Amino acid sequence: MVLARLAAVAIIAGLAAACASTDEPPLPAQAVAAAPAVSVPAERWRAVLVAGDNSSPAFDNGIDTLRDRFAALGVRNIALLSASPARTGRLSSARNVEGAVGAGGGEACFVYLTSHGDEHGFYLRADRRTLSPAALDQALAQGCGERPTVLVVSACHSGTFINEQTRRPNRIILAAAATDRTSFGCGADDDYTYYDQCFLQQLDAESTWRELAQATRGCVQTLERRLGVRRESRPQHFVGAAVVNLRLPGR
Repeated sequence: MVLARLAAVAIIAGLAAACASTDEPPLPAQAVAAAPAVSVPAERWRAVLVAGDNSSPAFDNGIDTLRDRFAALGVRNIALLSASPARTGRLSSARNVEGAVGAGGGEACFVYLTSHGDEHGFYLRADRRTLSPAALDQALAQGCGERPTVLVVSACHSGTFINEQTRRPNRIILAAAATDRTSFGCGADDDYTYYDQCFLQQLDAESTWRELAQATRGCVQTLERRLGVRRESRPQHFVGAAVVNLRLPGR
């Protein structure tokens, strides 16, 4: 049923052109209004939450709290991977991350990655290397296919995950920083990264993923300005034409 609704959205794809970055104009109000709501029951979502590094407690804190919040929303299929496997039972190596994302199952996919990063990808301490956008795109294609898919990459330079290859009509992608920017809040004394903190703060207030992306971006901008960050992170997001009004689990 969800796939049928996604196919129907193609009719209005011309109106609902996707937002490639926060520097572009927002979707026209008429395009948002014309896009049908897409809702997947919470118990049919599949979530993969990854802390790629353990040099700061912020990364594990982020996925631990997100697991609890999603469980409270009714999501049952939640996999956690960490650079400290004693916390989750699964090491966040490239092989394990790609395997978890590509495992399939569920009617909708949610993948949340939090760690350090560079312009080449997402840092995985277990392998001492980055997971590239191309590798993650392949895993998403294998495990999620054309089902509604939400990817969040909370890391420096994570805008690199929004590109021509990863932009698909059934995907929503949130990135904590533009490709040429760093993100903040991953020090030894930080409880959460700035982006993870804002994402969690806004989660209960919004109904759709598009709204959550916008609210999280605004929260980060406000926080960085209040703290006097000179070179702001500039969070990015992309919303595929078929999932403009994809609702959060349990909403």
